[in-house]
Amino acid sequence: QVQLVESGGGLVQSGGSLRLSCATSGFSVDDYAIGWFRQDPGKEREGVICIGSEDDSTYSAESVKGRFTISRDNALNTVYLQMNNLKPEDTAVYYCAASNRITDAQAMGVISLVSGWYDVWGQGTQVTVSS
Repeated sequence: QVQLVESGGGLVQSGGSLRLSCATSGFSVDDYAIGWFRQDPGKEREGVICIGSEDDSTYSAESVKGRFTISRDNALNTVYLQMNNLKPEDTAVYYCAASNRITDAQAMGVISLVSGWYDVWGQGTQVTVSS
């Protein structure tokens, strides 16, 4: 059974850092692209950052460039989202998702952050940034 489980969310002050984890099971994480998305109540789901299935290329939204990075540990079948210099506007539920249709995230660019390209989703973890 293919499954994604996020963890690591919480409450942090503005300027702080958090690391989210996306633990996967039922497939080899290095065969899939993994994307992180976020959604605040009343807003549309937003693609944040993606790591492709080929050569670990990444692509991030402009709103998080220079602050968020994504990495993958194939041995642990886990993908991480490191979030630094957090801002109140980063407050949202964060989801990870898997896609076998995104290979080179950098080359695909903004397409890699479109939720319709992803087939399996986690349940989400809340991140709250206080001002």
